Amino acid sequence: MKKYLESYAFLFTIAGLVISLDQWTKCLVRSSLSFQETWSPWEWLAPYARIVHWRNTGAVFGIFQNFNLIFTILAIVVTLAIIYFFPRITKEEWPLRIALAMQMGGAVGNLIDRVTQGYVTDFVSLGRFAVFNVADASISMGVVVLVIGVWWYERHHPSESSSESQPTPVEAVKMDGVQPEENQPIE
Repeated sequence: MKKYLESYAFLFTIAGLVISLDQWTKCLVRSSLSFQETWSPWEWLAPYARIVHWRNTGAVFGIFQNFNLIFTILAIVVTLAIIYFFPRITKEEWPLRIALAMQMGGAVGNLIDRVTQGYVTDFVSLGRFAVFNVADASISMGVVVLVIGVWWYERHHPSESSSESQPTPVEAVKMDGVQPEENQPIE
C-alpha cells in the first residue's frame, strides 16, 4: 500500500503542477486578450515570439482540427492507463515516471479545456510554428524525457540478449561437446 501511495503522490504532484500552470496561463490569456488578439512586450520581438489567444479543436500544435470528441476520449483513456500502470514502474525508472507524469498533466490540462470550453486555448506563438500551450509543451517534453531516458537506460543497462553475451559459433560448438577440427569452417 505504501508503494502505491508514494507512486501516486509523485504522479499527482508532477501532473498537478503542470495542470495548475496550464490552467492559470490559459485563464490569464482568456481574461486579458480577445480571441485572435496578439500581444508582445516589444515590437521587435513580435515576429519571433508573441502571445496570441487561439482556439484549438485538434491535437497538440493544432493538428487534426475538429476532432474534439475523439481527443477527449483519448485523453481520458491515456490518463486512466497511466494511473493504472504507474505504480508498476520502479523508482529506478525515474525518466519514465517523470515523462508519464508530464504527459498525464498535459493530457488532463487540455481535457479540462475540451470539457469546459469545447476547445483548447492555445497562446504561445513562436515564429511560424503552430500555436501551443503549457499542456502541449508538457506532453512534448514528456516524450523527449522518455526518449532520452530509454536511450540512457539502454546505454547503462545492456540487455542480456545483446550480441556481446551471445556465444560465437566456435563457442557454441564447444558447448555442445563437439570440437571442430583445425582449419575446418563451422556451419
